[in-house]
Amino acid sequence: MTQAPVQQLDQIFVMLKHWLVGYVPAAAQPVVSSLLSVVAILALFPALFAFTTVLERKGLGRMQNRYGPNRVGPFGLLQPLADGIKSLTKEDVVPRTADKAVHFMAPLLLVAASFLAYAVLPVGRNMAAVNLDAGVLYFFAVGAVAELAVFMAGWSSHNKYSLLGAMRAIAQMISYEVPLILSSLAVIMAAGSLSTVEIAGRQAGYSGIWPHWYVLTPWGLAGFLLFMIAATAETNRSPFDLPEGESEIIAGYYTEYSGFKFALFFLGEYLGMFAISGLGITLFLGGWSAPFSFLTWIPSWIWFFAKLLALIAVFIWMRGTLPRLRMDQLMNFAWKFMLPMALLVMVSAGVWRFLPHGVLRWIVCFVMIAVPYVLLGRGLLQGKKIGKRTYRFAE
Repeated sequence: MTQAPVQQLDQIFVMLKHWLVGYVPAAAQPVVSSLLSVVAILALFPALFAFTTVLERKGLGRMQNRYGPNRVGPFGLLQPLADGIKSLTKEDVVPRTADKAVHFMAPLLLVAASFLAYAVLPVGRNMAAVNLDAGVLYFFAVGAVAELAVFMAGWSSHNKYSLLGAMRAIAQMISYEVPLILSSLAVIMAAGSLSTVEIAGRQAGYSGIWPHWYVLTPWGLAGFLLFMIAATAETNRSPFDLPEGESEIIAGYYTEYSGFKFALFFLGEYLGMFAISGLGITLFLGGWSAPFSFLTWIPSWIWFFAKLLALIAVFIWMRGTLPRLRMDQLMNFAWKFMLPMALLVMVSAGVWRFLPHGVLRWIVCFVMIAVPYVLLGRGLLQGKKIGKRTYRFAE
């Protein structure tokens, strides 16, 4: 393959957009360009959501030695379409004492916040809808709207179980948002920028065949693991799906939701999972760059979505493998382990930056992370003695 066809294939969607924009008057081109980016996001990620639901149900069925969807369409691939039609035709039941306006707005706000987060994610070379200088800050600011939507859903339902589920969800999301942001700060310090486009671009170089990904450093690997654990809790995925503990609080903050409104909550959670996984790819896994220099001929957008699908597979694997935590375990893990480790990752990133290149900084950074990891982990597992009983994290 010559270089020109490789570049054309890599930038095919960018060239298609420029070609379409060229047919409109110059005054309207910025508006049309923005609309095309919005339409692409609105079409692509809901389609990925539909594919993921089939993949997850089939994957969990395989893990549990049972069949997944296999009746609607070939190999059950049209099951999401059938589920969507069922949600549209189900009766929309709203409690008589509920705040109907807030009850209606909560799922819409959650989905809107999830879609807005995609604006700053570079899904390929020159393929970010908006290149903001403070893209990471924008991402977390928009993500905080999800907490407001969850509280709106629980409070407006006028149901004690919904309110309890909302309080659980907000406590969990705020607790794990702290290590999520702190682990991201280490990358921001290393890159010297808040722009997601620039952060991804700084990892696009190679030393021989090896990439300059931040995850390939001791502090980067620890930060990535902390980021993904916190992301799992932020998106209410197993084993952190406490807000919807069926045996305790029925179905959490969406107990009083049915039909298409419930489907919007379902959509919002998956879109949030895709968005936060995309940010993790951008910060730690090189964004759209190839894992080895001899694979750069593959289009950058293929690499981004390949990494995204790999992280989705890990989320599905965790859901089918790990049991749900207790609420005290979840909060202890956030404040007694995740937070101190995230602070240490930040310090380790600074030490890595100022130590000379060589084996020394690898050893120093590894010791800085490994020793506290062992000490904090032992302290968390040993627990605290209350009366005649010792409560341990592993119970």
